[in-house]
Amino acid sequence: MWEQQVAFWIIAVAMAGAAIGVVRANNVVHAALFLIVVFAGSAAQYILLLAEFVAWVQVLIYIGAIIVLFLFGVMLTRAPMREERGKLDNSQRLAAAVVALFLFGVLAVFLVDAFAGTELRFRDSMVEVGSAASVGESIFRQFVIPFEVVSMLLLAALVGAVALARRD
Repeated sequence: MWEQQVAFWIIAVAMAGAAIGVVRANNVVHAALFLIVVFAGSAAQYILLLAEFVAWVQVLIYIGAIIVLFLFGVMLTRAPMREERGKLDNSQRLAAAVVALFLFGVLAVFLVDAFAGTELRFRDSMVEVGSAASVGESIFRQFVIPFEVVSMLLLAALVGAVALARRD
């Protein structure tokens, strides 16, 4: 059991570092690469939760499709790849840090209050929820309309990127 906790914390620290890298990167492509690390970490967390199907969907959809779509959008729109340091900076760093620390404190208090002294155990019924059959039935029976709306939104984003690139 302790091996899972060690693996969780290693993945969580890597994800947190990559998330900070996404925000701090000056280059858009580097930010996208950091985002790939975050998505891969969330797929690894799904594997720790015994939801292998959801993990592979995370890899295929987010890493495979969304990042490629993002990079194509950047290339097709000829967006500037690098911003000059300080050009996007403003004087709200202190306020942002205070709000971030306050939010972290509130979330920490709520999580400790909710799970203090509780040992979480996975049952076989929980493993069944993450199976391919259960997820497929859920997507194509209960959530078919949101699934189609998201696919249409992604198609519209791709067509919009191509249209913006072709205006020249």
